[in-house]
Amino acid sequence: MLIAGMLGFTQQVKAQKEKPNVLLIMADDLGYSDLGSYGGEIKTPNLDELAYNGVRFTQMYNSARCSPSRASLMTGLYPHQAGIGFFAGDRPNNPPGYRGKLQPRAVTVAEVLKQSGYRTFMTGKWHVGEPAPTEQGFEQFYGFDHGYAANSWNEDMMIRLPEGADKIEYGDGEFFDSDAFTDYALKFIKDAEKETPDKPWFTFVSYHAPHFPVQAPQKYINRYKKKYQAGWDQLREERLARMKRIGILPEDAELSPRSSIPLPRVAKEHGVPGDLESNPAWSEIPDDRQKDLARRMAVYAGMVDNMDDNIGRMVEHLRETGELDNTLILFVSDNGACAEWGPYGFDLPQRMLDAKKPGQGIGGGTPGLPSKLYKGEELDEMGGPGTGIAYGSGWANVSNTPWSEYKHYTYEGGIGTPFIAHWPDKIKGKTEGAIRHQPSFLFDITATIIDVAGADYPEKFDGNEIEPLEGKSLMPVMFGRTLEERPLVYEHTGNAAIRYGDWKMVGKNVLDGQGMVDNPDWKLYNIAEDRSEIYDLSAEYPQVLDKLEQKFMKEAERTYIFPRPGE
Repeated sequence: MLIAGMLGFTQQVKAQKEKPNVLLIMADDLGYSDLGSYGGEIKTPNLDELAYNGVRFTQMYNSARCSPSRASLMTGLYPHQAGIGFFAGDRPNNPPGYRGKLQPRAVTVAEVLKQSGYRTFMTGKWHVGEPAPTEQGFEQFYGFDHGYAANSWNEDMMIRLPEGADKIEYGDGEFFDSDAFTDYALKFIKDAEKETPDKPWFTFVSYHAPHFPVQAPQKYINRYKKKYQAGWDQLREERLARMKRIGILPEDAELSPRSSIPLPRVAKEHGVPGDLESNPAWSEIPDDRQKDLARRMAVYAGMVDNMDDNIGRMVEHLRETGELDNTLILFVSDNGACAEWGPYGFDLPQRMLDAKKPGQGIGGGTPGLPSKLYKGEELDEMGGPGTGIAYGSGWANVSNTPWSEYKHYTYEGGIGTPFIAHWPDKIKGKTEGAIRHQPSFLFDITATIIDVAGADYPEKFDGNEIEPLEGKSLMPVMFGRTLEERPLVYEHTGNAAIRYGDWKMVGKNVLDGQGMVDNPDWKLYNIAEDRSEIYDLSAEYPQVLDKLEQKFMKEAERTYIFPRPGE
């Protein structure tokens, strides 16, 4: 059975002598406006070149957190349909949507493409539970297959699969994970070019950057040494102005108020000024803490900058080998920027940074809540080996400019993501450099890949009945068409939302183990007029809210959001 919504594009691809290669790139905790082509001040020339010579989407949505988003991207389903509505980890007694690993009712895009003649490779962060990537469609893997993060300087956290496969040797001080993930991606691609030059390949590069611990080589950090001393209030204003100027946002777009502090108790312990309900004004923060925070954001920017350089290495190889024109390159982030756990961020314990078990990464609950105040010469050490920082909710608010809230939540700051598609053979002329405002979801990227590969999405796989593909190919959208209107639903840890047409209903802690809580605090926004979610219209349009609530409940039942685990 072929997926719906292809509008004949598959037949065009099948008529070609050679199917396109597909390079899928995912960033981890990258905010909506961090890239230069989305309004950010961070240097991302390679991604910007792909954007300006490809297509940018302004309304691509994710699942608010890493594991659910990756489950959706890998399977073309809602994360709950795939079995990972919460987080990776084997939970066999949980309801079907929350088992913590991909379920037999789901098939990965690598498995689908492999059956269609593709070589399949992956590097970086897996985080969709067991079994390993090489048991779910990927031939080769390098990265970490357990845990939600890794020390970028610690090679011991990485694993090479299949076992016994050849490795790249790194000398003392040479290893940095974004570099290594790229090294291995290029190795896999080059090996395939020699071994099977007639076969297309699918390579998934799942960067750990810029997830905490926020780290980067010093040369990248130093590019931003003074950039963030102006503080987050000014940077948000500057980003908003650029986003309007380059066409990502309309001229009447507004900047949302400073977003909430996830853990006010921790903020109080850290001595954060203000009412602790929202991020404080930059001017209220003591001078020594401002210097610490400015350096944290400089490290974050350096981590993104380094990732962009690595993406440039892959693009340059494709250009040199003549494969760039026939390679579909897709870039997306797994969720909005990370606010954990307050304006001053936190520091990881050394025991986590020094872990020696390959593939385990960093895990174990809420990490490192104390936030060290770096001073003097210590500032220059931040982001290097032996340090493990998070940059906090104030800077996450900048990364998500101009949206409300962050990762974990289903407000735009949690689920809005940049999405870039680049394919010179197909994206040309009037389409080249286009900006598309079609509401889309990560599972549409999966459907797009299956479409351009001319692959068949199975009704059965390994003897199991497979959920129908939820996504729709975005190739028609790239050429100016629109998809049929459909509801998009979101849920993570009881935070939920539904987007239908121009309307969005969203709330924090509106679901529990019994279903919807009594008197849920739903907010209602007209996204076409107020995507920054400033003006709650729930009191003004109760009939719209009621209809959306009914539609959400119906979709929640269908997509395994219900039943939820008990609290």
